[in-house]
Amino acid sequence: MSILVIAEHDNVSLKPATLSTITAALAIGPDVDVLVAGASCAGVAAAAASVPGVSKVLLADNNAYANQLPESVAALVVECGSYTHILAAATTTGKNFLPRVAALLDVAQISDIIAVKSSDTFVRPIYAGNALATLHSSDAVKVITVRTTAFAEAAIAGNAAPVETLDIVKEQTLSTFTGQQLSVSERPELTAASIIVSGGRGMQSGENFKLIEKVADKLGAAIGASRAAVDAGFVPNDMQVGQTGKIVAPELYIAVGISGAIQHLAGMKDSKVIVAINKDAEAPIFQVADYGLVEDLFKVLPELAEKL
Repeated sequence: MSILVIAEHDNVSLKPATLSTITAALAIGPDVDVLVAGASCAGVAAAAASVPGVSKVLLADNNAYANQLPESVAALVVECGSYTHILAAATTTGKNFLPRVAALLDVAQISDIIAVKSSDTFVRPIYAGNALATLHSSDAVKVITVRTTAFAEAAIAGNAAPVETLDIVKEQTLSTFTGQQLSVSERPELTAASIIVSGGRGMQSGENFKLIEKVADKLGAAIGASRAAVDAGFVPNDMQVGQTGKIVAPELYIAVGISGAIQHLAGMKDSKVIVAINKDAEAPIFQVADYGLVEDLFKVLPELAEKL
């Protein structure tokens, strides 16, 4: 049994999602290799090699992988060797290329696992997290995406795994990289933040999100939003938390003016402590909240910012 984890990175640093994926991989078996595909990314490979439990790092350093286009990465993964398990984080990047890997290998993909029962049996949420499915795979190669909030991050220290350079270059013409627009913020990244303050339709407008910003700045928190707030145009969609947004599990999640639709709960109910502020005492969000305040958010938020 051999396991390959595909590293998620920006050619400079290893993303925390990879560390959680390595933890999941080690729950399957002890023989875990990590693939780092990118350009000028030797530093990322060195960081991966220092993670305890990693047996070997495969480094594909070539301009063909500079932007990690899914067609190129998928073709590379298939050529990396005979692995029994191939894992990636269930992020935008992982969800983009791993289905292509599964298609090239002609196997089923197992998506968004939250627990490992054995080397061929896994647990994943279904029905927006309202039920958990335990599934057994008989495929020769298990292709798996990992819900990173369900697994602790492995440490980047204490190991010195060998780094093997690959000369496999998979040029392709199906897609080309034309550019990217990145959200720039001084606040923590939403999926990595320990505290998140999210607003919903109850905020009534994007302008009113300034009330949330004042609280978030005092707490050093990231700012999220429900799909209703995003669909209403209050905030951009990269702030969306939920089944069709970002899955988060911070130490503290404060939901403001969010009713608690099932799709939103699926993205944040694993948070350690949940605080809900809503004037509707019957809002579903109170069913998962550790602390609830039934009050007008336009009164509470300024008071909370002042107290903080």
